[in-house]
Amino acid sequence: MDKAILVLNAGSSSIRFAIFTPGQGVAALDLVYRGWIDGIGHRTRFVVERTRGSGSEVLPVDDGMTLRTHAEALQTLLDWIRKHASGLHFVAAGHRVVHGGTDFSAPVIVDAGVFTRLEELVPLAPLHQPHNLAAIEALNRIEPKLVQVACFDTAFHRTMPAVAQTFALPRALTAEGIRPYGFHGLSYEYIAGILPDYLETAADGRVIVAHLGHGASLCAMVGRRSVATTMAFTPLEGLPMATRCGSLDPGVLLYLMNEKGMQVDVVANLLNNESGLLGVSGVSGDMRELLASSDPRAAEAVELFVYRAGRELGSLAAASGGLDTLVFTGGIGEHSAIIRERICQQAAWLGVRIDLSANAANGPLISKKDSPVSVWAIPANEELVIARHAYRIAQQQ
Repeated sequence: MDKAILVLNAGSSSIRFAIFTPGQGVAALDLVYRGWIDGIGHRTRFVVERTRGSGSEVLPVDDGMTLRTHAEALQTLLDWIRKHASGLHFVAAGHRVVHGGTDFSAPVIVDAGVFTRLEELVPLAPLHQPHNLAAIEALNRIEPKLVQVACFDTAFHRTMPAVAQTFALPRALTAEGIRPYGFHGLSYEYIAGILPDYLETAADGRVIVAHLGHGASLCAMVGRRSVATTMAFTPLEGLPMATRCGSLDPGVLLYLMNEKGMQVDVVANLLNNESGLLGVSGVSGDMRELLASSDPRAAEAVELFVYRAGRELGSLAAASGGLDTLVFTGGIGEHSAIIRERICQQAAWLGVRIDLSANAANGPLISKKDSPVSVWAIPANEELVIARHAYRIAQQQ
């Protein structure tokens, strides 16, 4: 049987998965299947794609089922694998876990003690952590002997200087864990790993990566290590996102609770699910829909997104002492030429000169030859990062 690694990214009502097998070379892994189960608790959709070379094919799966829990969804996935991919022997499962706190700066095997420590971090990421852990717990019940590896979105940013990991709050609160953590670390780790393929020795220079998607953030790297990022204590901080507000004067929260009488759960829902591009536009949180809309409020939401991205870009350039390279990734960053163009126009003062033709073709190099700052559009691959970590750790057991 072929060794395989299962990668899981669990959300509130979905599980995205990928299956890798060892390829040619010491660290090579090949993607053989990927897909998702969404609508958990409602009418469920189960999609599987099998990769073949550079392409893929969607495989027929019984649809229209109702899976009530993550455990039922995982059981359905494993049953499908046993039936249609019986030649695979899983040696590890790698999980995206949003929050590792200050304890975890690298991937780790999840045992009972680690699981308990991760549960303690739920208040720091209440919209993500419980679902990440639910998948780990469910898989442990189904396959108790399978090595499970947690890979953290916060870990990449543990290299930031101490000053970048500190709020101006009483030290006692900082000691309790109220500090900037940063997120999207698995995406940034992947980009940092492949930068030499594009930039050679310049990869170790001053690089800012813009991970722009439903969630959005920027990260400044020097020597391919994080030195500053826009997300902080939670993924609410930084850029306005699809439905999240981004950076906000904390006085607004006090006003909403004291003057408007809003309860904490109402405020939390407002900031996480009703704000951002959706809140400003009143149309959609999807950048594609906003760009296609004739509603002036949609245009205002896009303008705000670009403006805030430009401001944050300048801030991170200051934190890293300048800018040599700008990289766009994430769904918007990889596919929206107009958003890249507008952000680059905002950053002309930093030496960014975009090549409109190369940008329209999605690059990967989208800057002019004489641009002091090279600009790239590079797809991220968080699943591969997780699979590599899980496989490496499994081999050490």
